[in-house]
Amino acid sequence: METLLNDFSVGLFVMQAVILLILILLMRKFAWKPILNALDERETGIEDALKSAENAKKEMENLQASNQKLLQEARTEREAMLKEAREMKTKMIEDAKTEAQTEAGKLIAQAQASIETEKKAAIADLKSQVANLSIEIAEKVVKDELSNKDKQEKLVASLLGDATLN
Repeated sequence: METLLNDFSVGLFVMQAVILLILILLMRKFAWKPILNALDERETGIEDALKSAENAKKEMENLQASNQKLLQEARTEREAMLKEAREMKTKMIEDAKTEAQTEAGKLIAQAQASIETEKKAAIADLKSQVANLSIEIAEKVVKDELSNKDKQEKLVASLLGDATLN
């Protein structure tokens, strides 16, 4: 360190200081301005990119909100369609039940009417058969009764006894 102080020269110091100042001025004019301009441009580019990213982020949020809204509307519409389909199914089932009950009622009424008609026909046929049998039996009894003269007289007498004259 002592040798540095002994070798120190004012002229050399001033010359080096002037060279340093010239070098700083040249650097400022030719190097620092382009470097600072490049840094400013880069800073502006970064700020623009950040603003673009922020705008893109906001746009994505808006799109997501819009997508959620559309999805909710689609779900609501789907639920409405399913509800309508269920209601239609229920109505169709009820209509089919009502129609089936009506048809069953008609069939039952027709069957009852048919049964009643057949019953009346069977009763009439039975009455006819009973009447025919009764007539046949009466013929046989009367033939038997009328074949004998004594029996005929007794029958006439009994009928006359039962009859009252006015």
